[in-house]
Formats: sequence, structure tokens, C-alpha cells
Amino acid sequence: MMNAFRIAGDISHIVSFIILLHKIIAGKSAAGISLRTQELYAIVFCSRYIDLLWNFNSLYNYVLKICFIVASLTIVYVMRFGASQKASYNPEVDAFPIQYLLAPCAVLGIAINQDHTSPFEMVWAFSIYLEAVSILPQLFLLQKQGEVENLTSHYVAALGAYRGLYLLNWIYRYFTEDDYMQRIVWVSGIVQTALYIDFFYHYYQSKKGGLSKPVKLPV
Repeated sequence: MMNAFRIAGDISHIVSFIILLHKIIAGKSAAGISLRTQELYAIVFCSRYIDLLWNFNSLYNYVLKICFIVASLTIVYVMRFGASQKASYNPEVDAFPIQYLLAPCAVLGIAINQDHTSPFEMVWAFSIYLEAVSILPQLFLLQKQGEVENLTSHYVAALGAYRGLYLLNWIYRYFTEDDYMQRIVWVSGIVQTALYIDFFYHYYQSKKGGLSKPVKLPV
């Protein structure tokens, strides 16, 4: 069901894509951006929205799903094959072992889902679990650097705001809809939001001096 929190969350998510695409395409730089996180997000959206092939709930959802898939794949493609982006990307600091995220999420998707007879539900659950932890390589990269460039900090903040707004959306739906219960989504969303808390604290402390100030993180 649509509500103001859901719409605001989707807008924040779209803004995060716009900021990141502007940085890596217009700015011709992938410095400070984790390719591993972007590849995980591409896996999340391509697996979750495979139902585009047979399911049509609304034009809004359909267009949004396509935008997320296209944007995430575009980011990965540009970071991998763009000359300026490859030159500015540092794989040595983007070294989080994503196999330790993919494997447990795959096991959880098979073991804990909404319908154990449906392969799609297993894939859907896998994508929910994976989205909850996909930001970890990005956060670890920023932690190593100690200072976050302005556009990158706004990108991570917009992504965190999207998740926080979705928490409010779920709370709203719980109190306004009959039989609304999505425990997998709720638990994963809480975990994902919690991962942003430290970053938001330092983002707020840094931006008090002006939005153009870089974010300082403890190394």
C-alpha cells in the first residue's frame, strides 16, 4: 500500500542513484565507491525483481523495479569498464570478502522464507537478506579511508535515509492494515538500518559545519 513514508523512501533511494551516477559519470571518478557493494546491489535487484517477467502489480512498481535494475547494472558497468572510473577505483581498499555475505544469505533464503515450495520465494528471501548487508563493503572502505568525499557521503546518507523511511512505512502499515506481517523484511530492515547509525552520527557531526564539509570517520 502506498503512503507518504513509502513514497519518500523511494524518492530517497532514487536520489542515492542519481548522486552516485553523477559522481561516477559526470565526475568521471569512482574514488571512495565500493564496486563490491554495487555488485551486491545488482544481484539484489536482479534476483528480487525477476517477477517482472510474470507479475504486474502497478505501473509505479513496475517502472521503479526497472529503474533500480538498470541503475545498478549501469553503475557496475561504468565502474568496471569506464577508463576514468577504473583509474580512480582502488581495489586494494575495497577488499571486503563478499563470499561471507553471499553464502549465508543464500542458506537463509533457502531455509527461512515465506513459502518453501516456491523457488521464487527462496530467491526473494535471499535478496532481502543480502540487501540488509550489502552496504558493509562500502562502510568498511570508508572506514579505511577515514575521510569521506562530499558526494559519496551524500550518497550513503540518501541510501540510509531510504531504509529509515521504509521502517516508518512498515510501522505505519502495521497499524493501518489488517493482517500485515512481514517478519523477514522487518528483521532484515532493522539490521540494515542499524549498520548506518555510526555513519549518520559522523555525517551529522561533520555537516554541522556546512553541507560541503567532508565526513570524518575514526580510522
